[in-house]
Parts: sequence; structure tokens; C-alpha cells
Amino acid sequence: MLRTLKSFDIKGQTILIRLDLNVPIHDEVIQDDFRIKSCLPTINYCLEEGAAVVLMSHLGRPKGEYSEDFSLMLVGEHLASLLEIPIKFSSDCISQDAIDTSLSLKPGEVHLLENLRFHKEESDNDSLFSNKLSKHGRIYINDAFGTAHRAHASNHGVINNFKNYGIGFLFEKEMKYLREVVDKPERPLVLILGGSKVSTKLELINKYLSQADKIIIGGGMVFTFFKAMGYNIGKSLVETKMIDQARNILDAARLNGNKIILPSDVVCAEDINSTLRANSVGVRDIPENSMGLDIGSKTIEKYLSVLDEAKTVLWNGPMGVFENEVFSYGTKAVADKLVEIVEKDSVVIAGGGDTASALRNFKLVDNVSHVSTGGGASLELMSGNQLDAINKLEI
Repeated sequence: MLRTLKSFDIKGQTILIRLDLNVPIHDEVIQDDFRIKSCLPTINYCLEEGAAVVLMSHLGRPKGEYSEDFSLMLVGEHLASLLEIPIKFSSDCISQDAIDTSLSLKPGEVHLLENLRFHKEESDNDSLFSNKLSKHGRIYINDAFGTAHRAHASNHGVINNFKNYGIGFLFEKEMKYLREVVDKPERPLVLILGGSKVSTKLELINKYLSQADKIIIGGGMVFTFFKAMGYNIGKSLVETKMIDQARNILDAARLNGNKIILPSDVVCAEDINSTLRANSVGVRDIPENSMGLDIGSKTIEKYLSVLDEAKTVLWNGPMGVFENEVFSYGTKAVADKLVEIVEKDSVVIAGGGDTASALRNFKLVDNVSHVSTGGGASLELMSGNQLDAINKLEI
């Protein structure tokens, strides 16, 4: 059992909260604040209940050394503007000054610690580092589902130092959809898989070959399947080492009732920066000098027909190179259909960074049942795997 935030009497307490504030930053500008905004319900609840909060997170992969490029200061400034209150900031997450700042917090105050991964001990799950982190609060709350597949000091080792620990609202929501709904879906259950690589979706495919009613496949990963089928794929993306695996998947799919649905046509261009959307071509007719970059019109029609009947949909990965508007049609059509079936009481769970980015790009992120903040973590949980940080939180 996982204890939720509302299980605790937090008035007057200092709460140490592990968040996932790992957001894209370019030229000192936050490109996407979805993860930051997703943390607000947990933070605001603690403040409204009369607690002080200490926030900790990682940002990027600084490899155990300080780097101004990976500082959380910019994130802290943005968070302060969203909360509409000042935030205290410490430049070293385990310094005595940082711990003293946490110990002196008054109810309603917020303290953000600098990037945990400036210390290699974070990724090493070091016990001494974990103990120092624990000195920042009396109650530990994990609201960083995106790191749940990692056993690090801030989400694993630190728990050894707390009597009272649990999960925040975001983590609770992720578990509700990715564990409860996935375990007992209303049928028909349709799995949509896209993105570039078969290898990252292999466990998911193998699990749902027997559990899903249909599996729709799009994105760059389809060309590995087409290569396995002996088709010419031109310059399209292919995972050469996964061709045999793709062939095995197709054989298994036939034994399971031909559940896998592949594109019948694709949109091609000489490169991903093309500004002209060409007509769709059959998947057996891809030109030698072209690459497939989106699903075609016949495929879109076929996929939307399948989704019309779905009561539960799990979506991980775009249908094409949606970042280029020319090749965004397939992903946008699927997203629009999913919003439509949600309005008819179907459940749609979207996971993975690119899927979430596509929905935000189309301004539809609030129109499906749930968009997971965890890329690798959501894939692992949907695949039926145990996650170290979740197991550690169980009582």
C-alpha cells in the first residue's frame, strides 16, 4: 500500500518533497513547463494546510559536477512566479547552510534545493548523502513519478531515514491510471505505439500482444517491421539489430489473431526538413531516395476507425515527425480522435515525452484522461515491471 499526502497531519510540519523539475531549457528560457505545473497541486496543498516545504529535484545529466547550465535557479524563479510567493534557494542541496535554511522555515514558506545530480552520490544511492537530504524535513513525500524507475538517493535511500513517507497528488494520479486502469481496462483496449525505435517498446508490445484487442503502430518504428517483411523502405529509419525481433513479433501477432495494425501508406520526403507534404504512397512503393515521415491518408482513416470503437486507449509515441507541421497530420488526426472518444467516456492515457509534447503542441494536453509526466517510468509500469522507487514506498 502507498500512503497518500492526505494521510498525514502536516500542519506545522516541514515536508521534504521530491519533484521532477527536469524541464527543457534553451538560452536560459524554459521551453515547456508542463512538469512544473503538474507539481503545483501538491505544493499548494501543503502550504494551505500550514506546512513549510523543501523541494528537491534533478535537472539534466551534469555527471556529478556543478554546471551553471543545469542549475535549478531558473526553474525556481519560474516556480515562484506560478506560486506567486518568494522562494528560498540553496546552491548546494546538502550544505549546512541549506539544512539550516530548511530547519528555520515558517509555515507557508518554500525552499528549493540545487540540482541533486551535482553530487554523484545521488545516482549512486549513497546512504550518507541520503541521510543528509533527510535532515531537510520531518515528512517525506515523493511526487516525482518520472524518476520512479531509478533507485537514487532522493527517491530510495532517503526513505530509510523517515518514519513518515508517502506520495503526492501527481504520483497518486499516475498510479491510478497507469496501474489501476491498465490492470483492469474497459474493452476494447487499443494500444497505440509510435516513435522511432522498436527496441524501447519491445516489452510493451510483448505484454499487450495477449492483452490488447488491437495494437496500432506508427512512427519511424514501422520501417523496421517493413524491413522484416522484405519491403523496400528507401532511406527510412530502421533498427537493423531489431529486424529479427520485429519478425518474431509479427509471427506472434498472427498467432494472437492479427492484432497488430501497420500503415498501408506513408508520406515520404527526401529529409525531415521538407516544407512540402507529398501525396501518400503505398508501403511497398517507397522511393529509394525518400524516407517515410508520417502515416498516409488511408492509414489515418483506418486507424481512426479502430479508435472509434475503443473504450480504453494507451498511447506512447507519435505517428510521424510532428515537430515539422508538414508531417504532423497523422499524429494530429489521432490526437483529435482520442479527444473525441474521451468526450464519449472512453479512457485515454498518453505516456512518453514525445507524446506529451505532441499533445501540448496541438493544445490538447488537457483534453485526454491522463498525460503521464514519466517517459521511462510510464513505459516500465505499463509493461508490467516493478519500479524500485515505488517498491520502496510500499508499507
